Amino acid sequence: MLLLALTIQHEKPDLENQKTKLLQQEEDKKIQLAKLEESLLETLATSQGNILENKDLIESLNQTKASSALIQESLKESYKLQISLDQERDAYLPLAESASKMYFIISDLSKINNMYRFSLAAFLRLFQRALQNKQDSENTEQRIQSLINSLKHMVYEYICRCLFKADQLMFALHFVRGMHPELFQENEWDTFTGVVVGDMLRKADSQQRIRDQLPSWIDQERGWAVATLKIALPSLYQTLCFEDVALWHTYYHNSMCEQEFPSILAKKVSLFQQVLVVQALRPDRLQSAMTLFACKTLGLKELSPPPLNLKRLYKETLEIEPILIIISPGADPSQELQELANAERSGECYHQVAMGQGQADLAVQMLKECARNGDWLCLKNLHLVVSWLPVLEKELNTLQPKDTFRLWLTAEVHPNFTPILLQSSLKITYESPPGLKKNLMRTYESWTSEQISKKDNIHRAHALFSFAWFHAACQERRNYIPQGWTKFYEFSLSDLRAGYSIIDRLFDAQAPDAQAQQLWLTVPAAPRHAGSSQTRARTRTKDVQWEFVHGLLENAIYGGRIDNYFDLRVLQSYLKQFFNSSIIDVLNQRNKKSIFPYSIYLPKSCSILDYRAVIEKLPEDDKPSFFGLPANIARSSQRMISSQVT
Repeated sequence: MLLLALTIQHEKPDLENQKTKLLQQEEDKKIQLAKLEESLLETLATSQGNILENKDLIESLNQTKASSALIQESLKESYKLQISLDQERDAYLPLAESASKMYFIISDLSKINNMYRFSLAAFLRLFQRALQNKQDSENTEQRIQSLINSLKHMVYEYICRCLFKADQLMFALHFVRGMHPELFQENEWDTFTGVVVGDMLRKADSQQRIRDQLPSWIDQERGWAVATLKIALPSLYQTLCFEDVALWHTYYHNSMCEQEFPSILAKKVSLFQQVLVVQALRPDRLQSAMTLFACKTLGLKELSPPPLNLKRLYKETLEIEPILIIISPGADPSQELQELANAERSGECYHQVAMGQGQADLAVQMLKECARNGDWLCLKNLHLVVSWLPVLEKELNTLQPKDTFRLWLTAEVHPNFTPILLQSSLKITYESPPGLKKNLMRTYESWTSEQISKKDNIHRAHALFSFAWFHAACQERRNYIPQGWTKFYEFSLSDLRAGYSIIDRLFDAQAPDAQAQQLWLTVPAAPRHAGSSQTRARTRTKDVQWEFVHGLLENAIYGGRIDNYFDLRVLQSYLKQFFNSSIIDVLNQRNKKSIFPYSIYLPKSCSILDYRAVIEKLPEDDKPSFFGLPANIARSSQRMISSQVT
């Protein structure tokens, strides 16, 4: 009822006002009727003598009767009008019901991770924001459907940025199931998750006999899964016609089978049933099939939300709502927060406290001072002081901060983290975005146009792009553990900043200090003529001592996190590939092979917008070859991710 009232109040305020007035008038008339009845009883009780001869009493009774009849008639009219208004209100009921479903879906996320808790107040703010979207619709039904789709996308994006990458696909599937239960027939979801498989197989007369009845083209490894599909969903199995070898041969051996379902069966089989087929026959493509199913159902181009941008997030923050950044071990967003504070406020307005033993009193003191002065405060590593968090909650309830006050919190996942603080906070996860494209886009959103166009050196801009690609490749290679890296290495934004500083000093043509000059080889001065500055820059880039870059990145920055010999060899190979004397010439000439796995030709400019445009053209899905890995490694990766989801 609350969601419906908010909807009517925004969409049809006059209707809601009429409803309120009717209810008020109805209550007033009921009170009047009760008073008349009470007055009548009192008159009868106090009358003396013969009632039939008491003219005053009879006249009073007649007046009461007439008034009662008028009130009853008025109540009947009110009921009729109320029914009419309720019918108009009920037109918006589908929106309220859809929003209610969404809220209960996201409420269940706490069963997956204790940190995934969301308050009703935060959801209502999101709901009201969706109502404010201006959309041209010819009638009420179209407007409602448009609002449902808008709210669905807003809720999905809002929740996904609070989830770790590993949980986003799981949430997408459960979101689809909660919002579109009609897409799943009986036993299909339980078969997909493996809930009913055991019981059904035990009831089967002979499991081996069923497997022997399967077509010969199905591998023995997949025989059990197909037999399960046959037992659990016999009607679907019959529709699929697995006996037709010609129909399934191409599909079975297709490298992207989820996109090439047999056209003859596509109209007979639902989208989720196609996912079940992939699960049975080609589990190495199940992750892609689940992603495709969720995207089509939700009307999304991709499941992953846009890359995290604290500057964009800051526009959503309130002084009364803490911002909780959920981090992975080793990650630290404090430097990025410091840079944001410098950009939005002054550096003196930003304060931080690393929580630990003996820091509680200081944290409370800083909290009160920052709230009073309207400054920013960051309390780091709250997972170390979970027993103190109720004290923080009490302090937050008593604060009356200025509009400019912001409270930033960082914490790793902890099972005992207080639910109240989790629900009352605006949450985001702090990790690298999924995929090379989003990773590169986040890097170029963190860099300013001045950082790219410094001294108008095109070669420097190209070298920065190569470094951004190197950083993204190091992070995305972690998706293929243990083949990509033997373990998870926390390559973070601090590494990106340190690497940028090295590239920046490497191309500092002015060489303002002796330490920067050591990064250059002595080269003859270029002749002075028109365009000589570009010629000089081009000459110098060929003589850059890339060995310094290799040494610093290998021994001090990225390599400093690596403790495995084979991983170190991979890093050395990347450094030789992306940082060498021929890199600039290759990037500028289309007739030469690109150093990148994906054919990219960079613009001959220093505009950051041009480089972002190049990144936008990259494919959404990464291939293992992008990281120098064999194509079949994606099979094991998809199987592992799919098993975590189902």
